[in-house]
Amino acid sequence: MCTRWCVERRANISTNTAPKIKGVSWLHLLSLCLVLWEPVCSQCPESCSCQWDTATVSCTDAGLHEVPEGIPLETVSLHLERNFIRTIPENAFSELVHLRDLYLSHNRLDSLSTGAMRHLGPELRLLDLSHNQLRQASREDFGSTRAKTRLYHNPWHCDCSLQELMETINLEPETVNGIICESSVRGVGESSRWDDPSSLGEHAGQPIVKLLDSGVNFCSLQRKTTDVAMLVTMFVWFFMVIVYVVYYVRQNQAEARRHLEYLKSLPSPKKTPTETDTLSTGF
Repeated sequence: MCTRWCVERRANISTNTAPKIKGVSWLHLLSLCLVLWEPVCSQCPESCSCQWDTATVSCTDAGLHEVPEGIPLETVSLHLERNFIRTIPENAFSELVHLRDLYLSHNRLDSLSTGAMRHLGPELRLLDLSHNQLRQASREDFGSTRAKTRLYHNPWHCDCSLQELMETINLEPETVNGIICESSVRGVGESSRWDDPSSLGEHAGQPIVKLLDSGVNFCSLQRKTTDVAMLVTMFVWFFMVIVYVVYYVRQNQAEARRHLEYLKSLPSPKKTPTETDTLSTGF
């Protein structure tokens, strides 16, 4: 059964067409439209409202825990803000080729690892991911979309991946200062997580855009930290190898000494008289 969205579209077509066709009653024309539009009619998702004139689907404050199914393919603007959505299926928006505005703010999204953003259509012009629980993201998560993007009010961990994303994504200029580092990658010399579990890095609490503009390079910090970790690991392994070799040599020396002492403790073999010794005694 078609929703109000479809009925409104049918009614509009019937109203606009009826005066132009003579000899056909309005009722017959409406019936014809119903038959023609039935295959392409879209259901409005449960707990959502649909407006045909603007091709808008509104699911705001609907208590949703996931992206609803059955979103009309003609949708241009999709409102999913103020719900409890944690994850987005990879193909959730793959068929919405006309989608221009996608609002996902004030949800509980904590990851974009499914790659759902990569399937957004080329016509997308606005992507709102503000006020969520996102900590990490990379440019691969967003694919080639050039939509104006909102990422503020998320507990971001500032690292090389986020830096690369900031350099490639089309951020909404008015919101860039709201992208704050709740924690950051540690540079060489910073206290370790084991020494100070509460430490979030020296750049915590600062806007990542301002940090990048001031010359901070999270990719360089990450590489240096990785290099130091590799050197420490190599040193530990080298030290363990040396300790093992010394232990092995000492163990063998002790075994050799014990074997030598055992040989010395054995009684000397008695000399058996030979024929030559007997002749010498007779003379």
